[in-house]
Amino acid sequence: MRQVCSALGEATRWQILGRVAGAELSASALAESVPVSRQAIAKHLAALDAAGLVSSKRVGRELRYSARPDVLSEASRHLGEIADAWAQRTPDAS
Repeated sequence: MRQVCSALGEATRWQILGRVAGAELSASALAESVPVSRQAIAKHLAALDAAGLVSSKRVGRELRYSARPDVLSEASRHLGEIADAWAQRTPDAS
C-alpha cells in the first residue's frame, strides 16, 4: 500500500494512470499526450509498474501499458477503512 501511495503522490503519474485506464498505450503514445519527455514517461511508468498500478505487454516492438484496476480497488478499500475509522472516532474530551 505504501508503494501505491508513493507512486500516486506525483501529478504526472495520475495523468498517465488516467490515460492507460481507458486504453493500452505505449510510452511513445503517452509522451504525445503528457507534457513531459519520453525519458520522464519511462521513469513514471517504472514507478507505476513497481507499485503494481500498471501492467505491460509486448505488441510487436513496443510495450503497451494498461491500468490494473484490482490494485486501485484494493487501495480504495484501504483508504475507505481509514476514512470510516476517522469518521467513527470519539473526540478527545480534553
